[in-house]
Amino acid sequence: MKKFALLIALCSAGLASASVSVSAPANGSTVSPTVQFVASASSSCSKGVSAMGIYTAPNQLVYTVPGAKLNTTLTLNPGVYNTVVEEWDNCGGASTTPIKITVGSGGNVSVTAPKANSSVSPTVQYVASATSSCAKGVSAMGIYTAPGQLAYTVQGAQLNTLLTLNPGVYNTVVQEWDNCGGSSTTPITITVGGGSTGGVFTNLHQQAGWTGYGLLPSLYNICTSCSPTGPQVSWSMTQKISSPSLSGNSSLMDIGGETVYSDVLWNNHLIGDFSSQGMPDYNHTIVPALHNFTYDVYFYVEDPSVSQAVEFDINQFVGGLSYIWGHECRIAGGNEWDIWDNPGQKWHPTGVPCNPLANSWNHLVLQVQRTSDNQILFQSITLNGVTATLNYYENPTPTTWYGVTINYQQDGNYQQTPYSVWLDKLNFSYSN
Repeated sequence: MKKFALLIALCSAGLASASVSVSAPANGSTVSPTVQFVASASSSCSKGVSAMGIYTAPNQLVYTVPGAKLNTTLTLNPGVYNTVVEEWDNCGGASTTPIKITVGSGGNVSVTAPKANSSVSPTVQYVASATSSCAKGVSAMGIYTAPGQLAYTVQGAQLNTLLTLNPGVYNTVVQEWDNCGGSSTTPITITVGGGSTGGVFTNLHQQAGWTGYGLLPSLYNICTSCSPTGPQVSWSMTQKISSPSLSGNSSLMDIGGETVYSDVLWNNHLIGDFSSQGMPDYNHTIVPALHNFTYDVYFYVEDPSVSQAVEFDINQFVGGLSYIWGHECRIAGGNEWDIWDNPGQKWHPTGVPCNPLANSWNHLVLQVQRTSDNQILFQSITLNGVTATLNYYENPTPTTWYGVTINYQQDGNYQQTPYSVWLDKLNFSYSN
């Protein structure tokens, strides 16, 4: 009876049991000067939680917010802090959770993709870089898709990856950790749209569907009289090469001939008309939904200097319009990436260097998009781990074709010097 009477007395006084759950920062963690606090509270008070707040030291209330949820960032000087997150309910009660943190040296995280508060497809590209005042530099970077949910990490101060997320709103965070025990973050809120159209073709260099064509100067139209055996321009594609190879099964691409500055184009129809991958899309339901494409390939060349250029293209034909994302690594004449201006029928210099390594595997990743208002967007070029963000727009041109295709091309130089390029791990992803 005494215990029951005491409980009645406490309830009459308006007191109630409550708790505070803090998901960030973690207790005992080392954080950057910009500290994200994420917490929620509950109470047995029938009137609910009134407000929440953060103390950075005894009697130093630095932040309050109405309601039972808290998500904010505080900027703190380096040092050790015995912070406290507190809730106050509408019955006159309160509860606290102590969080001890060490604020380390300062840093900065620059996120170029995705944009904050943007709407994105389920396949989301993250591109970011980091700096730190730590003399030992940045150790690693990572992406949190929710508090405490580290979805991706990479060593060093550069990050470029794709994450596949379900539809919804995400308060993501890109974080860097330095070699002095500090870190810094940049929050990026995104809305992931619905739809599940998307996929990836893997090891396309090993598969059927490739057709080679000779291109002669000066018009560089497909030469209908040219033969793979020459003499104007010669070419071949040999699959199942064991060395050099990364997968044990690379493809050897050869170019030669007698006509200087002649090129060879290899093309593969992936989705839509003449699909080599079993996706003809007769009802026209797949291709119109696709907006984001990634061309991911490794290539090996013994002596890049004998090549005029190597080219990697993504093409989408839909709604009577042709979207051409042409990327040319111009080796002769400046070692620079050019991108294709389809309306102007000319190459547009980007200022981005292209210096493929000799006798070594080079890793290339191209990110492009057909925008929601039907523009051609060149997003980024990543060669051997170095990303150049382009964000360059072009307009489409009319066409009667339908589908998605990719190209690979080798260009001959002023002597039409024969040379070989090996392709491996050629993957192509697509999403809405």
